[in-house]
Amino acid sequence: MNKSQKMKIILAVVAISFIQGLQYCVSPVLGQIQEHYSDINVSLVQMLITAPALLSMIVALVSGGLVVKISKKKLLLFAALVAGITGFLPYLADSFWLLFVSRTLYGVALGLACTLNTAVVAEFFEGNERVSVMGIQAASIGMGMVIITTAGGKLGSFGFTYSYITNIIGFLSFIVLAVMLPDTGTAKVTKTERIRLNKRVFQIAFLGFLEFMFLITFTTNIAMHISEALAGDSSVSGILTGIFSGAQIVMGLILGRVVRVTKQATLPAAMISFLIGAVLLILFPSNLPVLIAASVFCGFSQGMFIPQAMVEVANAVQPVATAMASACFTCAMSFGQLVSPSILNSISKLVFGNISTSNVFKIAAAGMAVSALIGCLITCRSENKRRGEKI
Repeated sequence: MNKSQKMKIILAVVAISFIQGLQYCVSPVLGQIQEHYSDINVSLVQMLITAPALLSMIVALVSGGLVVKISKKKLLLFAALVAGITGFLPYLADSFWLLFVSRTLYGVALGLACTLNTAVVAEFFEGNERVSVMGIQAASIGMGMVIITTAGGKLGSFGFTYSYITNIIGFLSFIVLAVMLPDTGTAKVTKTERIRLNKRVFQIAFLGFLEFMFLITFTTNIAMHISEALAGDSSVSGILTGIFSGAQIVMGLILGRVVRVTKQATLPAAMISFLIGAVLLILFPSNLPVLIAASVFCGFSQGMFIPQAMVEVANAVQPVATAMASACFTCAMSFGQLVSPSILNSISKLVFGNISTSNVFKIAAAGMAVSALIGCLITCRSENKRRGEKI
């Protein structure tokens, strides 16, 4: 495969990543949505970001097996169309429930994109090149989030419904995928290569569940967390979410170098990065420079965790099982996002007596600290086992 062909595939990966980035298109205007639909429970408003995870889990698992019947290109073209169409459905009526259903249906696109993005990279790239391209994938998700959330925040200053315009990215991604992504047909199952998962895949999936149950609190709470002179300004929350995404871009581009330093501890290191960011958010909710630093640390966490986890699940199985392994991780990640508002808000009410963004970040920080410890223990056991097998 020559450089021109590789570049086309990388552009297709970027387009898929932009579809994933649309999950956060309403993040900068959550505060406005909460005010507009004041009779709606805050957890339901936050679920406008996490609700897509419900269908995403189901679709991810189904798509892991669908690749032996339908080509990845056709599935991804369908995902792009779904992302675009569901993004504009809320314009039909001023209804929170239409918005909620539309966001939930977007989960079909999210599930396909999350699962098949890794499968595309694994199909065309190997070894260190695979790690680098996975880093580019993470960077492009961040780039999409920067464009989507920053533009959404600016557009939202004219009214939160204007932020829906960012969903045009779904249709643009459809064009890029149609032109750039080769159609290699369906995955082939043989006697030696079957769709089988192993313990390592489930370990990484469990860590993914923990990471994203706590990490998603940044995007679901940041618009309502900023206080004093910053409060209620959708452009500020859009900027902070954009910086979060920008940090993900930077981390994706330097991932190869970071992994050479963190090695087997990359996933726990990603969790610690969020822990630092969460502590800053708790201590300085009205200090913009510190909030920017917190956004950077939280963005580093996602930019480090997703591509490395995807590489590890892809390397843990046979090539034909890559989509299913990715689907397993996507399912766990999506489930963590889905249950996050309900679980963390409930714990906040139980422990502190009330629900506030500050309390939620405290719980997320404590939970991520424990998760990082669990990640270190799992990593140490896996490394000791690997060394024992070599001996």
